[in-house]
Amino acid sequence: MAKYGEGDKRWIVEERADGTNVHNWHWAERDCLEWSRGRLSALLAGLTVLDGEGGLTLRTVALDKLDGEAYVNIRKGKVIPGYELSLTLSWEAEVASESGAVKVTGAAEVPYLADENADEDPDLRVTIRGDETPLARRAKDAFFARGKPLVLEKIREFVAAMAKGGPAKDELESKKTPAKAAAGAAPAAKKEDAPAPAPAVKEKKAKGKDKEGFKTIEMTEKFYCRAKDIYEILMDENRWKGFTQSNARISREVGGEFILFDGSITGVNEELQEGKLIAQKWRFGSWPDGLYSSVRLVFDEPESGVTIIKLKQTDVPEEDKYGNSTVVENTERGWRELIFQRIRGVFGFGI
Repeated sequence: MAKYGEGDKRWIVEERADGTNVHNWHWAERDCLEWSRGRLSALLAGLTVLDGEGGLTLRTVALDKLDGEAYVNIRKGKVIPGYELSLTLSWEAEVASESGAVKVTGAAEVPYLADENADEDPDLRVTIRGDETPLARRAKDAFFARGKPLVLEKIREFVAAMAKGGPAKDELESKKTPAKAAAGAAPAAKKEDAPAPAPAVKEKKAKGKDKEGFKTIEMTEKFYCRAKDIYEILMDENRWKGFTQSNARISREVGGEFILFDGSITGVNEELQEGKLIAQKWRFGSWPDGLYSSVRLVFDEPESGVTIIKLKQTDVPEEDKYGNSTVVENTERGWRELIFQRIRGVFGFGI
């Protein structure tokens, strides 16, 4: 093994004197707060919610406030967005009354919009600015009923844009385009060069790689407990509620359904062997409709009091239905941090 500081130079990416991040090898972080302010303002300001229906005219006015942070990390074309934002949007209405049109103003507030909840709609609070008269309450209720879905739709567009790189998207596309053009303009390979890519193709087929647009997650976790104990925890909805601090409903029957993390995850049990195997069809609510991954948890107890769980989850989509490209990373992190690590901590099965 090489001494510290004397690693094989083939594996070291050295800093260039000209500061160039060759092929985006290093992680490059791009501040997106001002871009987010402009993007959200363009998406949310000046939206017509009602145009005279029922004697009510209602529209959004402007993005009054945006606080927090937003950035994207990029390495070798891979985009990982990060943001924690709060925003306030002003709205105004004109309500017809016997004495004439009454103007009402208010605000719609999103207190927490974050990448960790990209697959969920954020909370949206609607308030009135001024006296809460019956006409003002009518305008507020109308905004909540008709304006809220419209605002959330626009926020989903922002989330999808961030998932694709935010302000760095055009830069990424410009780097891909010349490469594709160069590939298209390349002269035909000589006959003696043609067999070169063949081994890679054969290897791909032999290994049974994931189909395009999907990935497989595999991990091995060790616990100091009996296999039947951790199997019971994973199949008991009350214990699940305890270590995740969220609602759950779990059937213990083959063909039975389960709902986890307040409904974020749903699925069906396909095969159950107590202390040995859990096989399920499993999906996030943010995945494209009708799409399920396959989860297999295999329990092995090589010695009394020590259990090894081998997880394999196939057909995990690379993107959710909103265009977020962090599905695989978030799913893997969820298994490790929100399930396995919490079981160790809560039940004392840690290493």
